[in-house]
Amino acid sequence: MKKENRTISAFRRLLLAALCCMLPAAAAAQTETPATPTYIYDTSTVKKPKQTAVMTPVNDAVQQKAKRHFMPTRRRIDREVEKNKFVYKGETMMGLTISYGTLNADNADMFPIFDEINVGGSIVTLNPYIGYFYRDNNCFGVRFGYSHVDGTLDSFGVDLGEQNDIELDIPWIDLSSRRFSASAFHRTYVGLDEKCRFGAFGELELSYTNGNNMFAYKSGDRLKHTRSKSQSVRVLFSPGVAVYALPNVSASVSFGLGGFKYTFTQQYDENGEKTGKRHYSNLNFRLNLLDIRIGLTFHLWNAKKSAKRTFVKQ
Repeated sequence: MKKENRTISAFRRLLLAALCCMLPAAAAAQTETPATPTYIYDTSTVKKPKQTAVMTPVNDAVQQKAKRHFMPTRRRIDREVEKNKFVYKGETMMGLTISYGTLNADNADMFPIFDEINVGGSIVTLNPYIGYFYRDNNCFGVRFGYSHVDGTLDSFGVDLGEQNDIELDIPWIDLSSRRFSASAFHRTYVGLDEKCRFGAFGELELSYTNGNNMFAYKSGDRLKHTRSKSQSVRVLFSPGVAVYALPNVSASVSFGLGGFKYTFTQQYDENGEKTGKRHYSNLNFRLNLLDIRIGLTFHLWNAKKSAKRTFVKQ
């Protein structure tokens, strides 16, 4: 019995020693690895952060370009009007426009109230011009003009019928007018086809005209003469069309649509004494059949740039 008690007591001492060795190691492990706390989030009360727009810097050149819109629209529409080049930059054009018209008694057949009319006259206008293209399809130029109007009315009668009992007889009238003009113009072309054989243009012109008018009429058996001097300033808009007949020759037709005109006239008698003066001005926009110009234009360009223009016959 004593031997068994000794064995049990020895086993107890050994077990106690083992526990004493294990307790410090467990305490050190607890201090080195603390317990990780567990968090519980309530998603019902969490607010999402607001999204703010990020401002990117814009180039000043882009802002200035956006402000240079010709039309008050958000986005400029490119209609490619200047895509077809009818005339290239650096070219020089020289041309001449001529207009001629006559008036005779046959033109009065539409007025049956005119009786025993004998009239004849002519109108001749010459306009040489020269221009330089500072950019494609755009040019500045100068034009000089000469016009001569001559008409004679030998006899003229008006018969309104027996019921009205009104008759008018004019024996003889002669009119002669010569005018010289100088003007500056700006012309813009637009090509109408891919080969640019056909084109349309608009022209804005500022002109000055100086002229003399001679008016003679018969009063009884005596002839009387009056003379007048006139000066006028005019701003005119003229559209037209042009077509290339040759690589460097084009034909054009233009007609006046009106504008602003101011005229100052002084009148003199047979002895050269001043008898009167007048000022008048008008502003109208309508087709003027007496201002139709038909002419030829010669295009001169640098030989180094001649390869740009092609002329293909089909």
